[in-house]
Amino acid sequence: MPRSADLLAPTASISRLQREARNGHRGTAILLTGLPAAGKSTLAQALHAELFERGVQSVVLDGDGLRVGLNRDLGFTDSDRLENIRRASELAALLVENGQIVILAMIAPLVELREVFARRLGEDYHEVWCSASLAVCEQRDPKGHYARARRGELAGFTGVSAPYEPPPCASLVLDTGAQPIEACLDRLLTWLGECAVLPKR
Repeated sequence: MPRSADLLAPTASISRLQREARNGHRGTAILLTGLPAAGKSTLAQALHAELFERGVQSVVLDGDGLRVGLNRDLGFTDSDRLENIRRASELAALLVENGQIVILAMIAPLVELREVFARRLGEDYHEVWCSASLAVCEQRDPKGHYARARRGELAGFTGVSAPYEPPPCASLVLDTGAQPIEACLDRLLTWLGECAVLPKR
C-alpha cells in the first residue's frame, strides 16, 4: 500500500527533556536478549517491579505479549521476524521519547535483527545478554517448546532448528543460567546506575 507524502509526525507539546526532568531519570531502551527460557521475561518483570518501587517510569515490552497483541498478524518467517522487531523498535522509540525506561524482553536471535533496534534508538539503546546455555534453557523448558522442537513439531525454533547469535559487544552480560535472578537484578541495577540511566540513591 503506498504511503502518503503528506504525513508528518506532530510536534509534542511537552518535550522529552521536560518529561525526563519531571521523572528524575533518562528515557532509555534495554533489550534483554537470549535463548528461549534464558530468563529474559523473569528478569524484565523483576526489574520493572523494582523500578516501580523506586518511582521510576518504566514499561515492559515482552516478545510473547507483543505477538498476542500488536504483532498477532505475524508469523515466524524471516520477513515476519524482521517486521516484529521493526514494530517493537518503533514502539520503544515512542516510549523513550516520552521519558520511559523501556525493558524489551525478546529473543531477537540474530545480530541483524538487533541492529534494527540500534539504528532506530541510537544512543538510547542498550543490549543485555542473558547468557544461559542451551543445555540449561532446554532443561528448564517451561512451555515445552524445546521438547516439541526436538520432536520436529516446531519449525524454526531458536536454539534447535534456528540459530541464536550471541551479541558480539553487549553492554552487559548476565549469566542467568548459573546466577539467581536476584543477583542478576542487582548487577543490572548497578550497571544502570553506572551508565547514569538511573539517579543515584
